[in-house]
Amino acid sequence: MTRALKWTDSLDIAIELAERHPEIDPKTVRFTDLMQWVMVLPGFADEEHHCGEKILEAIQMAWMEELE
Repeated sequence: MTRALKWTDSLDIAIELAERHPEIDPKTVRFTDLMQWVMVLPGFADEEHHCGEKILEAIQMAWMEELE
């Protein structure tokens, strides 16, 4: 069994998002949508209140780097 994803696993989350949303440019994603997409990822197991703007920025940046 794979370990559960947490908000701090920005690179792993970014890889999952890139695979699940190949048509999306991460620069255009609103943080509210990004948070929801992360929370429904299989294996994601963290609390919404553990997330903040800096975490979402880190996920967004990792996603953009993943696409380069």
